[in-house]
Amino acid sequence: METLSYEIVINAPKQKVWDVLWNENTYSEWTKFFNPASDSVMKSDWKVGGKTYFLNSEGEGMVSTIDSLEEPDQIIFKHLGMVDKDGNEDTESMEVKQWSGCFEKYFLIDFDGRTKLHAEVQVDKNWEDHMNKGFTQGLEIVKNLAENSTLPV
Repeated sequence: METLSYEIVINAPKQKVWDVLWNENTYSEWTKFFNPASDSVMKSDWKVGGKTYFLNSEGEGMVSTIDSLEEPDQIIFKHLGMVDKDGNEDTESMEVKQWSGCFEKYFLIDFDGRTKLHAEVQVDKNWEDHMNKGFTQGLEIVKNLAENSTLPV
């Protein structure tokens, strides 16, 4: 596994950046570069040790848990397995066990009234280009939404 890191400085307070990242109305906007053919949704109970689902419009995707949560400073997801379109979770197959336990981390740091957003993701080398494209373009959308949105998110 490789750990990829991304950073962007956003001219908005941490709470607004947090809201853009995780609000159901804006989440699909910044994550569209990971899977352009399908809207992404995140469903979470927002509990450490609970369940979080990262799904496409067909209901397929990943099942994860929140390993650490300190709103609006940081959130760490631990990916557990896959979910098929029927809602069945696979956390035991050999394919899943090769990457199960990988982390996806987001840190929001106050940076002189602005916010430094730092994201890290552990991935197989084969997914590096996909993640680079998704995060590079996606974090620009987060920046744009947080800096330019006048509506509450």
